[in-house]
Amino acid sequence: MYEPIRTKSVHTMAVAPGIPQRSREEELDIRLAGQLTALLTVTDELRALTECGARRAALTEAADRIAAEVARLSGHPPLRAEPTDGGDPARIPALRQRARTLAGNALAVATTRDDPAAITLIESQLPLHEAGDLATA
Repeated sequence: MYEPIRTKSVHTMAVAPGIPQRSREEELDIRLAGQLTALLTVTDELRALTECGARRAALTEAADRIAAEVARLSGHPPLRAEPTDGGDPARIPALRQRARTLAGNALAVATTRDDPAAITLIESQLPLHEAGDLATA
């Protein structure tokens, strides 16, 4: 009744021999490193805008811990630009919101990846970016 299909479907993806294929774990590592690098950038900006000694020291320590985690995931330290000091302190609430969003995204990837070290690190970063913490910075 019907003739069998003798050719390959056009919907079948061909794997090119020269293109490297990454595993799901490698893709999650790359994604988590990217999320943490973005969080590191925002943390560095907050640190530059913060004048209080103890708060600034906490942000510096947090940034160093994030940088170490990115280095562990990607195999090399992240590129970091030193933010300019003396920025507009009115940006602090927006930066805190951005940091919370990035930490949430990174936490979702770390949970999917089942990485306890990254999960612990990200959860320790969340209190730094709560609403009342940097309001007087």
